[in-house]
Amino acid sequence: MMQPPFGKPWLLYALLGSSLAMNVYMVLERPSVPEGAALMGVATPASDVVVTPPTIQTAGAGLAPSPIRDLADAIVKTGAAPAPTMAVDPGEWELVDAVVEHSLARTFQHALGEKGNAVSAVVTRLFVWDMDMRRELRSGDRVAAAYKILDDGEIVVGAALLKSQKQGRTLTSFRWTAPGDAHPSYWRDDGTGAAKRLIAGPLRDYVQVTSLLADRPQHRGMDFKTPVGTPVHASFPGRVTRTNWNTGANGGCVEVEFQDGTLAKYLHLSEVKVKPGQAVSAGAVLASTGNSGRSTAPHLHYELAKGNKVVDPIDYHGTSRRKVSAKHQARFDALVDSRATLLDGRLASM
Repeated sequence: MMQPPFGKPWLLYALLGSSLAMNVYMVLERPSVPEGAALMGVATPASDVVVTPPTIQTAGAGLAPSPIRDLADAIVKTGAAPAPTMAVDPGEWELVDAVVEHSLARTFQHALGEKGNAVSAVVTRLFVWDMDMRRELRSGDRVAAAYKILDDGEIVVGAALLKSQKQGRTLTSFRWTAPGDAHPSYWRDDGTGAAKRLIAGPLRDYVQVTSLLADRPQHRGMDFKTPVGTPVHASFPGRVTRTNWNTGANGGCVEVEFQDGTLAKYLHLSEVKVKPGQAVSAGAVLASTGNSGRSTAPHLHYELAKGNKVVDPIDYHGTSRRKVSAKHQARFDALVDSRATLLDGRLASM
């Protein structure tokens, strides 16, 4: 057998030395896991998909390719288990993007922890007009939202997207204050209102409908979020039948019987401006909204009944959707572009 030069296996030593040097280099240069990564929902799915940690993003700045979008695309392609991710800009918006697990509530709980339920409730209100959340939502749908929590604890959603497998489309909702409006409202990317509005409803201007009869049938009416002091109007001609009954629960309240026999109740008022027996015309001011009685925030509760049967205001009034005027379309389109960027990319990425 041939002996190595000078009796030593120099080639073997060289190979072993190179391997040792490479291992030391890899250990020293290996990137560490960012502090708090587990709290941001970063995980490695049970597949060969590797998720890079989300980066801090600043609203309005140019955004680099995002792990949020990459993660969602990877889940669709590989069937990996949902692994919601979040990127936070401490001064402005928080971004959440996740694949739906059973329900929006569970999805946001998984993604956001303690604040998940509150964010879920707000996002659900944006899409309930176009989608039955109990019957049409599917595991594997994708939801994304840009939101922030105000000093008083209120959650504001700037933009939200929901990709529905059942409907085969992406639902959109962008927060925008239309010229002439007192409050911001939500709009789809095509310039139509995200929420339907009652025809001849009790309020001319309000922030948002926060409860539908279909949401909680035992609730018996619709709730309109609006500041204290907003004028309340008679939807149709009728007669005031009573005021301020059961104020412990209803607070200030007015009941009007319309000409077809339907009874309308307006609850939680701050001021009542009519008296029992008084005839009122359509559009007459009945009261001002408030936060009285059994109420947790300023709003108007609007309830309809005919005999012993509760009537859904949506069926009784009918609904319409607003449309951005041509005069303001460019301004609205710019808002949609900026919010779509905030949600990381174009709507086509959904």
